[in-house]
Amino acid sequence: MTDGLSLYNLPVVKPNGYGLVSSQRLDATFAALADPTRRAILARLALGEASVVELAEPFEMSQPAVSKHLKVLERAGLIFRGRDAQRRPSRLEARPLAEATRWLADYHQFWERSFQNLDSLLNELKRNEKKQGRATLRRKRK
Repeated sequence: MTDGLSLYNLPVVKPNGYGLVSSQRLDATFAALADPTRRAILARLALGEASVVELAEPFEMSQPAVSKHLKVLERAGLIFRGRDAQRRPSRLEARPLAEATRWLADYHQFWERSFQNLDSLLNELKRNEKKQGRATLRRKRK
């Protein structure tokens, strides 16, 4: 770490169960989900399989551009592209989304606990403030 540049992109914490393969899969999943067009394609495929022509209909882009998005989704494991003669129907693959959901759920639980702890602290501070306020009123009355 002497060059000052090696500090970036280092994992701060490596939770249990977050190995290299899992990390690469999650990276690919989140990278694929980062694009709104790919998310829209996944939403369409959640309704059932579709061809490139069918997937390209709602977008103002060429079929080759949609095909590039499909390749990203396929590399991430989010879709499966079959072969049906000349047609290559795509269908949604749920496993990578389930893995990403589980990963996010861990953080959701962390933040939920953190907010509950903060609520408890704030309630305790309010109670102490009320007690101090009542004690101050009693002293003023005497």
